[in-house]
Amino acid sequence: MQSVTKTLTAVVSEAFGKCGYDEKLGVVTPSDRLDLCQFQCNGAFSGAKLYKKAPFMIADDVAAILKTEDIFSKVDVVKPGFLNLTLSDDYMLKIVKEIESDKFCGIPQAETPQKIVIDYGGPNVAKPLHIGHLRSAIIGEALKRLARVCGNTVYGDVHLGDWGLQIGLVIAELNERYPDWKCFSEDFDASSDTVPELNPDLLCEVYPFASKKSKTDEDFKAKAHTATFELQNGRPGYIALWKEILRVSIADLKGNYEKLGVDFDYWYGESDADKYIPELMKILEDKKLSYESDGALVVDVELESDKAPMPPVIVRKSDNSSIYATTDLATIIQRNKDFSPDKIWYVVDKRQELHFTQVFRCARRAELVPESTELEFLGFGTMNGADGKPYKTRDGGVMRLSDLIETVTNASLERLTNSTFVSEEDREDYARKLGMAAIKFGDLINHRSKDYIFDLDKFMSAEGKTGIYLLYTVSRINSIMKKAGDFKAELNGIYTESERELMLKLIMSGDVWGSAMSEKAPNYICENAYQLAVSFSHFYHENHIMDEPDEKKKASWLALAQLTRTMIVKHLDVLGIETVENM
Repeated sequence: MQSVTKTLTAVVSEAFGKCGYDEKLGVVTPSDRLDLCQFQCNGAFSGAKLYKKAPFMIADDVAAILKTEDIFSKVDVVKPGFLNLTLSDDYMLKIVKEIESDKFCGIPQAETPQKIVIDYGGPNVAKPLHIGHLRSAIIGEALKRLARVCGNTVYGDVHLGDWGLQIGLVIAELNERYPDWKCFSEDFDASSDTVPELNPDLLCEVYPFASKKSKTDEDFKAKAHTATFELQNGRPGYIALWKEILRVSIADLKGNYEKLGVDFDYWYGESDADKYIPELMKILEDKKLSYESDGALVVDVELESDKAPMPPVIVRKSDNSSIYATTDLATIIQRNKDFSPDKIWYVVDKRQELHFTQVFRCARRAELVPESTELEFLGFGTMNGADGKPYKTRDGGVMRLSDLIETVTNASLERLTNSTFVSEEDREDYARKLGMAAIKFGDLINHRSKDYIFDLDKFMSAEGKTGIYLLYTVSRINSIMKKAGDFKAELNGIYTESERELMLKLIMSGDVWGSAMSEKAPNYICENAYQLAVSFSHFYHENHIMDEPDEKKKASWLALAQLTRTMIVKHLDVLGIETVENM
């Protein structure tokens, strides 16, 4: 079903046309003043310029037509020309019933469904996930789910960093520690020789050690660069060791992402794009876009309209090795061949914007994708501590994601210790769900481009704009429906103002989904879920559902509670937040 404002716009536009005015003037929007009306149309102001007529006169003409429509209970003209609209209770009830029976829960489906690839996650193998990976994972997952519920085909790709210098650093350090390993021998035979089995703890210790070492030891740094180059050129022993590093790392990464409720359709890495690099280089050469500069191969991407200098993008370093831009461009070729996408979204730290601007411009100049394919950088801000700086551990280090998950789970467990609503065997599962709801909602309620302060106490509160409050609202409705038992719930009327307010929130949700999708902004979904919960709370306190003697009212109120639960759960599911039965 389409959003209510789209439906109303069609009605009001027709009224403008009947009065001899341009139908394009009939755009309806939600009201800024709900105390005055529910919807408004300001087209009379634009019409005044077109028809040399006072705005209120145009609005009066249109209002006379709209007052004959039974979908409105009130149509008012407010000088100098505002057209204020309020829906009739019968029409509101009709729409709410349509939402109730709609398999999409009133979420407007894409008129032209599109194929979208979302690049998010972006972890590096041989390194543990840390707190800096949180936002990409949960924002990307929410955007993937959002695009899908709006009717699009979406492919989520983790885009592993598995082919760069970090692998060379690990290989070089392992070589120094275990020089007798056969994989470091020039005569390594992949068909008969083996690589020792590695484990995540070893890799998580080796990489930071090697990285730090490379900053002070020039010989070791050169050795790591050589290892990277030889790996990328197919040295058998290094390829075998790399595959073992990949095996261990991916298993560990999947475990952590699973705890976050994040699931990728594809686990492609930079290495998967490597075979497209020769094709990329040939395209750049054939189109005379690439040229040598200080030994490196570069492509100019500066535009005349640029207000600041735009450096050329380097596609091959002076030592003939590939860098991020090379693999990102090759990945665009790969994605175009594999998926023929209409859009490719990159959910990446906003500090990487210059890099992606260069890559996208190079891709456009080289015509790596059709002109109609959108390449969009969806940058996100940082998660900061109370000092306003990127969140750190107590000793000033970068917190591992697994440690953050453990921290919030333990905080939830502590709060559930004395709960009489949660059984002992369910406590750990509930604690995990509450912890994830706290950090996900606390993150996603902010626009993705904004920095925010990580405040666990605030996020864990059962009051205010938190994920815990939403889970509590769902559990409260669960309790009501459990008490109602087999009592038949059925929408049949509107009896109170708080009921009308809740129904309006449900009706307006379709527009919210549309805005969230068009702006790629999950915070709209967070805000709407919260507003639904607040409206339900008001409705619940004003109307004593289970004690209501009028069975017709009780049936309608139970149905409204049930639909509200369905809608909030749908919002939470798109945000990647699991609900609990009771709290």
